[in-house]
Amino acid sequence: MRILVKWFALLLCISLTSMQPAMAENISIATGGTGGVYYPIGGGIASILSKKVPGMQATAEVTGGSVDNLKLIDGDASYIGMTMSDAGQDAYKGENKFKGKKVPLRTLMIMYPNRMHVVTVEGRGITKISDLKGKHISTGSPGSATEVMAFRVLEAAGLDKDKDVKRERLSVAESVNAVKDNKIDAFFWVGGLPTAAVTDLANTPGTKIKMIDHADLVAAMNKTYGKLYIEDTIPKATYRGMEQDNKQATVMNLLVANEKMDDKTAYNIVKTIFESRDDLIAVHKDTADFKLENQKAAASPIPFHPGALKYYEERGIKVN
Repeated sequence: MRILVKWFALLLCISLTSMQPAMAENISIATGGTGGVYYPIGGGIASILSKKVPGMQATAEVTGGSVDNLKLIDGDASYIGMTMSDAGQDAYKGENKFKGKKVPLRTLMIMYPNRMHVVTVEGRGITKISDLKGKHISTGSPGSATEVMAFRVLEAAGLDKDKDVKRERLSVAESVNAVKDNKIDAFFWVGGLPTAAVTDLANTPGTKIKMIDHADLVAAMNKTYGKLYIEDTIPKATYRGMEQDNKQATVMNLLVANEKMDDKTAYNIVKTIFESRDDLIAVHKDTADFKLENQKAAASPIPFHPGALKYYEERGIKVN
């Protein structure tokens, strides 16, 4: 009788335990400023992960951009973050802004191309990058990969970022407002198409936007920093007032995580994103570039996470 009571107690304990709700898995998505593209896409990803992965609660966080995102991931496996591949490479290798501090990163997926915008308006006397000399400009917010790439564009053009320009460190939304208020002459921004803040500037009455060509600087940038950049085009239909296609430099965006992220978590994140692609396209059209065939080791300076590789292998994608 005593044995039966013990067995009954054990079965009751197991039954009650099984009825307890599973511990929620909290995931934070490090994005960017509210005027850019990272933030709405991050919000879309957070929504589908929370709805479709059992036990997962995901939230999108406003940040300064790629550099800040990479710092958040360092030491915290509950974060995933969006980054441009150049900033990601610096973090992975412990170079430039991450000098002496390597971040243990792994790539979850190649996302979409990020296009460098060098933006001004008519009447500021700027038609080429060299015309920025002596001008008051913004090179992007602190903690952003826009700032990293802007410095490289200026360097490739033979301009000293500290001596040849009057430099502010503003977000894209702040930059647009500063142009409208005649506080700066031009700004750099790396983002998807279209970027809401740039659209706002282009649609401002009495303002005619000018996009400055700089694709001719890509070769010099790649010679110094590796083959991270490609010559690309922002079509003239993207923003009101553009008279011709803008020839510019493009860099790929990555979704990355700490190498200590659980394989199953990484697998579920990647699987859910690709299987919910239509939902994400409804949030922002740049997610149409979330393609399985783009998942190649050669496209990322950071190794892929084993959990992500498992999903790609299941789908017949040879990453390495």
